[in-house]
Amino acid sequence: MESPVFSDGVHLAAYRPSLPLSVTNKKETPGGFEESGCYQCYGDGSSIASHGSAQPGYETLDAPPHYDFYANTEVWGRRRRFRPSLYELHANFEVKNLLPLINAVSKLLNDFFQIRCMLNIWGVILFLRLPWITAQAGIGLTWVIILLSSCITGITGLSTSAIATNGKVKGGGTYFLISRSLGPELGGSIGLIFAFANAVAVAMHTVGFAETVVDLMQEHEAVIVDRTNDIRIIGIITVTCLLGISMAGMSWESKTQVLFFLVILVSFASYIVGTIIPASPEKQAKGFFSYRADIFATNFVPKWQGPDGSFFGILAGANISGDLKNPAVAIPKGTLMAIFWTTISYLIISSTIASCVVREASGLLNDTLSLTSSNDCVSVACDYGWDFTQCINNKTCTYGISNYYQSMSMVSAFAPLITAGIFGATLSSALACLVSAPKVFQCLCKDKLYPLIGFFGKGYGKNDEPLRSYLLTYIIAACFIIIAELNTIAPIISNFFLCSYSLINFSCFHASITNSPGWRPSFRFYSKWLSLLGTICCVVIMFMLNWWAALIAFGIVFLLLGYTLYKKPAVNWGSSVQASSYNIALNQCVGLNHVEDHVKNYRPQCLVLSGPPSSRPALVDLVSCFTKGLSLMMCGNVITADPSSSAVDNTSSDGHITWLNQRKVKSFYRGVVATELRSGVNMLLQGAGLGRMRPNVLLMGFKKDWRSDTAQAAHNYIGILHDAFDLQYSVCVLRIKEGLDVSNASHSHGETTVSIDGRSQPSSVFQKKQVKKTIDVYWLSDDGGLTLLLPYLLTRRKRWAACKVRVFVGGDSDKKEEVLALIKKFRLGFHDVEVLPDIYQNPHVHQFENMLARFRLDKNLKLGSDAGTPGLQEEPWMITDQDVEKNKAKSLRQIRLNEVLQDYSREAALIVIIMPVGRRGACPSTLYLAWLDFLSRDLRPPVLMVRGNQENVLTFYCQ
Repeated sequence: MESPVFSDGVHLAAYRPSLPLSVTNKKETPGGFEESGCYQCYGDGSSIASHGSAQPGYETLDAPPHYDFYANTEVWGRRRRFRPSLYELHANFEVKNLLPLINAVSKLLNDFFQIRCMLNIWGVILFLRLPWITAQAGIGLTWVIILLSSCITGITGLSTSAIATNGKVKGGGTYFLISRSLGPELGGSIGLIFAFANAVAVAMHTVGFAETVVDLMQEHEAVIVDRTNDIRIIGIITVTCLLGISMAGMSWESKTQVLFFLVILVSFASYIVGTIIPASPEKQAKGFFSYRADIFATNFVPKWQGPDGSFFGILAGANISGDLKNPAVAIPKGTLMAIFWTTISYLIISSTIASCVVREASGLLNDTLSLTSSNDCVSVACDYGWDFTQCINNKTCTYGISNYYQSMSMVSAFAPLITAGIFGATLSSALACLVSAPKVFQCLCKDKLYPLIGFFGKGYGKNDEPLRSYLLTYIIAACFIIIAELNTIAPIISNFFLCSYSLINFSCFHASITNSPGWRPSFRFYSKWLSLLGTICCVVIMFMLNWWAALIAFGIVFLLLGYTLYKKPAVNWGSSVQASSYNIALNQCVGLNHVEDHVKNYRPQCLVLSGPPSSRPALVDLVSCFTKGLSLMMCGNVITADPSSSAVDNTSSDGHITWLNQRKVKSFYRGVVATELRSGVNMLLQGAGLGRMRPNVLLMGFKKDWRSDTAQAAHNYIGILHDAFDLQYSVCVLRIKEGLDVSNASHSHGETTVSIDGRSQPSSVFQKKQVKKTIDVYWLSDDGGLTLLLPYLLTRRKRWAACKVRVFVGGDSDKKEEVLALIKKFRLGFHDVEVLPDIYQNPHVHQFENMLARFRLDKNLKLGSDAGTPGLQEEPWMITDQDVEKNKAKSLRQIRLNEVLQDYSREAALIVIIMPVGRRGACPSTLYLAWLDFLSRDLRPPVLMVRGNQENVLTFYCQ
């Protein structure tokens, strides 16, 4: 038996993508991407036909996975390709050629991630303050400080690595990481703080360099003015030179950093060699005695001196963890290895310097130990023939690791190499911070989160250099250089960096616990609980170091956070906060499944057939008054068209949500495409909502043009009401004198496809503050209480608070007390009840009969004949004499009610009245629509016709 032939003459091989020119010529483009703009099978109409045997209708092969389909950027000189849309694969039409825009510039990545991180951690503290810290805290506590700082930095490095490998990271450093992870609120605030901290760090490292230069000048008795002013002068000159290097471009900065790195390594080697070389008398006078066990033992324990004489006081000024240089760019291996090696270097230097040099020494060669003073000698140096007792007691010692900041130079085999290392460490860190701060600030400015700072975000040149931000950073650094005291500047930035670290760790923790599918970092060696621990440690240390500085830092963060929350910037970065909001909403919705409905918790959850919301603002505004901050509101839009990409795009346009947000209407939006209005509304009635968060009230506008429109349109309109009743919905119909539709499109409800302009905000009567008028409620039959509940909800809004509610009931005069007692039990606060004794009088019916004339069936038609029956089946909206007779009482009631409304409610702010229900099959659609029309016609106030689903929405019981 032969196998079936699916396509004679059609060969699948004809649709194989042709090789790009770059491959056939043995020349690959950067990254291995093809030069062609689109996948060949759908890129243009001719490419398929060129294979020879392709036929129309067979161009349905999917494109294979490709980098371009997921990338947000393009490579200069190469056309970007796009994935075919579902409509292009599914629809039967000729695909046009896709011509993507070419707009990308490749960025030069820095190859020295590990070097840059190490240089930034090796800063002024390593050479100029680590010996002093060791003298204060002792070797043991110094190691605790180093390991504590390194643990915090290491944990932050792990968190950084996870965040940085969860997608492509652009410029902006810490700000970019936090903002794209936690959102613009926290990201923006910490971005400003981190940029400022880096600017201050420029001053700290520059002052460290200037201190070294001034010390060298003093050794050679060279002074410009005095020590403090000399530091200021040299610092300003230095930061100006660094500014020039930074503005020259990243290539110059990278080459300079490599040179600094090599200099520091050589200086380290010189220091280690110096600790081994036997001490000369000159060095012994300054406290250096090579490796001695008793010196190590003496210096192992702390000896606090000065105003900062405490563990946390020393830690506040240490700042040895530095800041992670651009963690968004530094690859995980480079960052973590840099932390490891710099930690080792800090531990080695602190232990070696404290094993060789005593805490205090005079530097005088004649302070050798004499026989007469041997019994009074108080220093460990006494064991080596030196007596520094006098300067120790007088506190005039100028050498030793407690007093001499250049102790490493003194120990070194060749002192100028240590000086060069100090220059390299201080200048490299200052240069790194001077480059980092403007980049962070530029990224922040471009995001437009805060006003008045956009001026500094402008970039220049092919690399988009933030020259204005460079100048701002320079000015901030210069202001802090004027302080000219390293010990004062260092604690200022410690809290800022710790604040940044805490938020980086919290970003990683928060992104992890949300379990968002988008959180997929390629770096796996992190722990969300370790990140949380890092966050807590950073916060605790901030307050233990300096509680008022921590309060200032967090105060600034919360102030900026509050501003951003208030302004709600229009950015969407897929942050973990958004993912968390989804999780919370989902869990709460699922949790509602375990809660049974109760009348006390009833809320009118409204499906509003608004069409495009901007086309019927009055309907949207009225429902918003019922539901704002209280219950669900969903605007539904039915596009009557055949399914197509353009129709689907029209229903799901973001412009509808934008319009609602700008109007401050708390509503969802849902659009559907259907062949006719009624079927589309039926989709919304059955499919809208989630779990118990689904509509239970349908609100729609009145179809004023039902007599001039086709009879089928009127029939479908009433069919929507019947469908809603069948699905146990409550139904409300709004009619206002001016009409609801503000568009120029069709006035048929739900059929308009008016284009959305987010800036267009037409006003409506329901937006205005209502004067002291009345809300007239005609509670003529019991529908469960919805007719009373909606006016009550209205009066809870400020714009309706001044209105008084009047309740009208039918019946005898004794009915008033009964209704008042019932309303009092409902606790609605309505005290004005009026009885309408004349509601059952016969009205004038002439106008009503004229309204129905077009839809009356010919009296001569015999309903039982073969010719008559098909006519009624094909035109069910036609009204027979039997229909008129069966529904005569209801018709007269609606006519009479309109006369009552004209008499009692001509000056009301709003009329709320029970809507009649036409029985399906017994009341023709046109007759039912005539009831609604005549009931609400010729009234100045808006009329809201309400019909509950006959289930209680009010109760006077407490359980």
